[in-house]
Amino acid sequence: MRAFLALGSNLGDREAFIRQAVAALPDVVAVSPVYETDPVGGPTGQGPYLNAVVELDTDLSPRELLDWCHRLEDAAGRVRTERWGPRTLDVDVLLVGDLVVDEPDLTVPHPRMWERDFVLRPLADLAPELVQENR
Repeated sequence: MRAFLALGSNLGDREAFIRQAVAALPDVVAVSPVYETDPVGGPTGQGPYLNAVVELDTDLSPRELLDWCHRLEDAAGRVRTERWGPRTLDVDVLLVGDLVVDEPDLTVPHPRMWERDFVLRPLADLAPELVQENR
């Protein structure tokens, strides 16, 4: 199944956190270029983010992908102190085939992805047809 994950980092060695996460993911078929973007929402004074999207060809379920996301964030030393605050690594499940999930801790497709240029720009590098049909 074709799936997409978004990766972002604005603390520490941002490039290394993204590179290490991509290397640890299973079933990777493509990685977008990395973009530097200003923070959206959250506290003022945050540094810029590095953002990328990873395409997978996977049999993993959305829940299993979310578990991978959490493991990668933990490995990068992410500490959750405030919503949309600075972070070493943020990994979000964007799309998993045509599956729709609406659970308290997991929504697929990601509910805000179509509003976020820092997601759409790298996603368009990998799947322009998806971005075009949803703009």
